[in-house]
Amino acid sequence: MGRLIKAVLVLVVLGFAGLVGYAYLADLSPDSAEVKVPVTLNAD
Repeated sequence: MGRLIKAVLVLVVLGFAGLVGYAYLADLSPDSAEVKVPVTLNAD
């Protein structure tokens, strides 16, 4: 039972390290674009 807990703990640590590495190394910046939308106001 101790081996199973140790294996799960190692997998959790490796998964967390992989997630952190992906967050730092991956290009997570969004694409930016200018959007122009005409707006009609009801000015009476």
